[in-house]
Amino acid sequence: MLPAASVSAAKVDLSQFCPRLDGDWVGSAAKSGSRPKQVTTAAICSSDKRNLMLTVSRGDSNPNSEVWWFRAHSGDVLLTYTDGVGADREQVFSLYLRGDSFTFLGKGQLNQRPALIRLSFEPLSSTTSAPIDNGNNDSWLWRQSAHYLDDDSQQYQLIRAIELTTVQPN
Repeated sequence: MLPAASVSAAKVDLSQFCPRLDGDWVGSAAKSGSRPKQVTTAAICSSDKRNLMLTVSRGDSNPNSEVWWFRAHSGDVLLTYTDGVGADREQVFSLYLRGDSFTFLGKGQLNQRPALIRLSFEPLSSTTSAPIDNGNNDSWLWRQSAHYLDDDSQQYQLIRAIELTTVQPN
């Protein structure tokens, strides 16, 4: 059994996460119950580490790119999401670090229902698919999930997952 300190989550700010994702990534993405599609993801961390912009190209729900703009906001993180089709959406999240995984948690609306929304980034080894603990992760699993607050279930429902594997320079 692991000591309690190693499994607890601590609230952190965006500057601890932002530089870890900075760069270009490739991998597959799929919504729950659908076939995976290849995507490219570009992540840009601002020099002050208070802004992180993720652009996911060739998304699985439409042919447009999606933009996820995370920015430091009063001790939390404000996310603005756009896919070029619908109206931009904003959500406030708290960011937590547990081990080497980062999790954004926020209360909002999903499918016109109140929900707790979770965006988790788990580092993976490219050869073993096991968590790794260095600062230069070459692979992440980004899971987007939600728990509907009007549901008695204690489970999160997976909405989509995106694999992020660093693009090696030529």
